[in-house]
Amino acid sequence: MTEPDDDFAALFEASLQAKHFEEGETIEGTIVSLGPDVAFVDVGGKGEATIAIDELKDDDGVLEVAAGDRIQAMVVSTDGGLKLSHKLARGAATQRQLEDAFRAGLPVEGKVARVVKGGYEVRIARQRAFCPFSQIDLLRSSDPPEHEGRVYAFRIIEYREGGKNLVVSRRALLEVEQREIAGEIRKSIVAGAVLTGRVTSVREYGAFVDLGAGVQGLLHVSEMGWSRVADVSQVLKPGQEITVKVLRVDDDKQKIALGLKQLLVDPWSKVPATYAVGQVVPGRVTRLAEFGAFVELEPGVEGLAHASTFAPTGRTSGWAESVQTEKIGAFEILSIDVERKRIGVALVPEGSTRSAGATLPGSQIVPGAQEGDEVRAFSERQIEPPAEGFGSLADKLLGALKPKEK
Repeated sequence: MTEPDDDFAALFEASLQAKHFEEGETIEGTIVSLGPDVAFVDVGGKGEATIAIDELKDDDGVLEVAAGDRIQAMVVSTDGGLKLSHKLARGAATQRQLEDAFRAGLPVEGKVARVVKGGYEVRIARQRAFCPFSQIDLLRSSDPPEHEGRVYAFRIIEYREGGKNLVVSRRALLEVEQREIAGEIRKSIVAGAVLTGRVTSVREYGAFVDLGAGVQGLLHVSEMGWSRVADVSQVLKPGQEITVKVLRVDDDKQKIALGLKQLLVDPWSKVPATYAVGQVVPGRVTRLAEFGAFVELEPGVEGLAHASTFAPTGRTSGWAESVQTEKIGAFEILSIDVERKRIGVALVPEGSTRSAGATLPGSQIVPGAQEGDEVRAFSERQIEPPAEGFGSLADKLLGALKPKEK
């Protein structure tokens, strides 16, 4: 055969293949013939379906279609042949069709009539049904009347008393759609991706962020800002839209780790140009440990004033009496290790010339400043060179501890 003949043969063979249809799917077809009980519908290829004649009549029993007409119908069964329902597709189902839809789990169209106790009254064809508040949407609505008058697709989840008592759920169908969309969304969630999400809940240890279709990731408190965040609720609120970076994805455990601070400039990147050994700068004591005091020099940059840098008291923990949390003072830079993100500092005695030089009005260390505030201005800070040169306070203390020569 010639090449055009081959193409024609392939097309002809394809036309003979019956199409695959799913229950609940809405399709279009052409009415081939009308019988006393059923009509035959051409749905393409070798596919032919049947539909009850009653489905094609109006309320007065008058046939609304003729051979050759195209109609929309819903697939109600694929067992033993393709069976369609025209009324289910247009929300005008009969009692028998509603029962079939319940057993097959097919969607039916309904209109939300009004709010009632515990949920909504829904009109499906001539039937009244009940939809609980929890089943009208994926999230509980704060304004129940907003659904009144809306036409939705529902699934019948309870069929009792011969159809007189129907309970329906819109959420059941939305969850199926959500799972399908979630599969596509998960493909885009890879380490390093920057995505927009919505905060769904806030906990002490972090916040859960919906990245779409119910796919959630955890933004841990340690990843929210370069400075320590003491209260997550002061940084994020449920419903807030934020941009985050995907840090890790564990497909086996279905866990996604997110970060916020990774999208901000790391304050440690500016440390080499901002600080130098011997400088005296303002600082705020953020917390005390057995080995010393942690001092915030700017949001995200902390130094450690080791216990050995405080004046000796003769008692193991006596140094802590000279400093307390939230204390603001002048601190001398003793050492800088940018790679390990460590700065060693020592408290400069109050009242000294060096201390006054570090507490000029330009200082941005403010009592009661919010933890996690990444926007505090640091560029305006004015730092004067030490009046006494670049000698270390630690050296002075060590000198004072040496025994005097006789």
